[in-house]
Amino acid sequence: MKKEKKILLVFNFFLLFWFFLDMIGLSLFGNTLVSRSFNDDGIFFIIYLVLLLVFLINEKIGLYPLSFWLFLWFVTQFLSHWYFTIFGPWEKKRQYFSDTIKLFQTKEVYIPDIYHIVLHALILLALAGSIRYLISRKKKI
Repeated sequence: MKKEKKILLVFNFFLLFWFFLDMIGLSLFGNTLVSRSFNDDGIFFIIYLVLLLVFLINEKIGLYPLSFWLFLWFVTQFLSHWYFTIFGPWEKKRQYFSDTIKLFQTKEVYIPDIYHIVLHALILLALAGSIRYLISRKKKI
């Protein structure tokens, strides 16, 4: 197996595991890392899981949809979280995520919690891995 494909798979499996925590919820030491959000995010989890399985079964068919999904997912996460960090308004976001574990505590602005910071990093890494794999496949052809 090519190194680029291994990297793509490692990032995607870490992302799948981390996103699965959103489906079941997880609290650590009495603090919420992520609440159970299957009702809100379950369809996104299923779509991602199916696209990843399609890639595993037939990478020629699955690579482009998986890459496109990761791109759309990151854009959606940016607009849902980091847009508010940069432009506001912050109050409703801060209230909604008030009981989650934060890397940075602030009462002035909304900064995504640890779960979402890691999620966004993993989405970017998975997307970068898929783009790298796409480029390596093009060079081979």
